[in-house]
Amino acid sequence: MITNSIVDVEGIKVGQVENDQACTGCTVILCEKGAVAGVDQRGGAPGTRETDLLRPMHLVEKVHAVVLSGGSAFGLDAATGVMRFLEEKKVGFNTGVARVPIVPAAVIYDLAIGDAKVRPDAEMGYAACLKANDHKPLEGNHGAGTGASVGKIFGLTRSMKSGIGTASIFIGNGVVVAALMVVNAFGDVWDPELHSIVAGARQITSSRKSFKPANTMEMLRNFTGRSSFSFAAGQNTVIGVVATNARLTKEEVNKVAQMAQNGIAVTIRPAQTMLDGDTIFALSYGNRKADVSIVGAFSAVAVEKAILSGTRAARSINNLPAAFEFSD
Repeated sequence: MITNSIVDVEGIKVGQVENDQACTGCTVILCEKGAVAGVDQRGGAPGTRETDLLRPMHLVEKVHAVVLSGGSAFGLDAATGVMRFLEEKKVGFNTGVARVPIVPAAVIYDLAIGDAKVRPDAEMGYAACLKANDHKPLEGNHGAGTGASVGKIFGLTRSMKSGIGTASIFIGNGVVVAALMVVNAFGDVWDPELHSIVAGARQITSSRKSFKPANTMEMLRNFTGRSSFSFAAGQNTVIGVVATNARLTKEEVNKVAQMAQNGIAVTIRPAQTMLDGDTIFALSYGNRKADVSIVGAFSAVAVEKAILSGTRAARSINNLPAAFEFSD
């Protein structure tokens, strides 16, 4: 059954847990048999774990899970719970005396949306593993997307709600490329087909029933020569995972992660700034034959679709409006 999501890559499972009152959560992507993995991190404000080992010329080739989490750097603790879950199942890199689960992670900053003292922790990560399955992951205000927002050039008061989204593309010969993305950008979310802003910084209006984009790219002109973004520093990041059932080497899967970043560049304006920590993990979890350039090209498209889907699925929280409210 095709779900138009990352679980269309056979063997991958996704579990999500959120705290709606605190407006935060985490998402776990399980690949217990081990997926050849790579990463591409761009932007000046990342929050990550176990990324260096994913690069070529490092010993470990496969990971057993990836964690996407809210909570800023505190949220990296969720990976500890995922490691405990996998260790109990005897899953991990065999070191002789123990199996060490390899669990990279990336986080978004959502502390200003709900309760800053409540963050995803090891217990939440473990709980997300218990919920993991091969059903299409819920989009919008779920898991790591619970406290996601976009368009923060004027701060949160004029930003909009976003969330987590997923998509998959079957490119022929049984090969699938899929993405799962958490959208928490400094910039606006742009639909390249409609040539319009889906969600982002808002102009001040007298009615909540209309959305008038401030257009972050245009507003940036007013800040030329000034460094007035201290209020937004470290509060933004688009993170996610692309996965395929194509058989790729570690070097190739890192190339896929790199090419997948083009999906962010197409849909987020601006993308990969010093105020963002944009990070994409890539997983090869299968034995299908496919050229790495083709897989990489479609990974960018999958990321684009996942970002737009997650943004449109979001619902308003704490007076933060969502694109859904203004759709026809």
